[in-house]
Amino acid sequence: MIDNPMVLTSAFSLGPLTVSWPVVTTWGVMAVLGVGSWLATRRLSLRPSRAQAVLELVVSTLDSEISATIPGDPARFRTLIGTLLLFILCANWSSLIPGVEPPTAHLETDAALALIVFVAGVGWGIRAQGLGGWLAAFARPNWVMIPLNLVEQVTRHFSLMIRLFGNVMSGVFVVGVVLGLAGLLVPIPLMALDMLTGAIQAYIFATLALVFIGSAVDAE
Repeated sequence: MIDNPMVLTSAFSLGPLTVSWPVVTTWGVMAVLGVGSWLATRRLSLRPSRAQAVLELVVSTLDSEISATIPGDPARFRTLIGTLLLFILCANWSSLIPGVEPPTAHLETDAALALIVFVAGVGWGIRAQGLGGWLAAFARPNWVMIPLNLVEQVTRHFSLMIRLFGNVMSGVFVVGVVLGLAGLLVPIPLMALDMLTGAIQAYIFATLALVFIGSAVDAE
């Protein structure tokens, strides 16, 4: 449970730098995903095992989602969208470990994820349309819309951050309160609901990121 999502608790210090517990948890999630990816892909074969078949199903489903949003080769966006989906899912579910604060229940983590999506959208937009074409998109349908289009770029990524933060933080808070009042067994249904909510929020974030990047790549 998080006492205050606006306050970062210090884990240790590296010289003048203070490392908070959400950062430590983030490193843990990254390590788990890195090792898990290596274990899942080190022995790929033409006759897939059950684990490889599941992995191929996940990748093909992800490619289908990308292709439905952005025409063309889905491999261009697979790494970013897949990583966002898996990282947010694991980060959300880390709240089920006693004493662990999910990094996505803190604004700093969610702001960093939204910033990644913003930078990726700008980069792919410029690559696809050229700098002039990307800038010209802000003047559509006419130049009067330039301020509104600029504001939209900021607000939609801000809403992406707030949506993830609010849903994850509220779920962890509710489970923590019920756990403190009712004991260990009663909150289990709420924990299952929290897992479902965490999965849904990871999917929503990844889908919206894909939509935002797609709109930057194809301004039409």
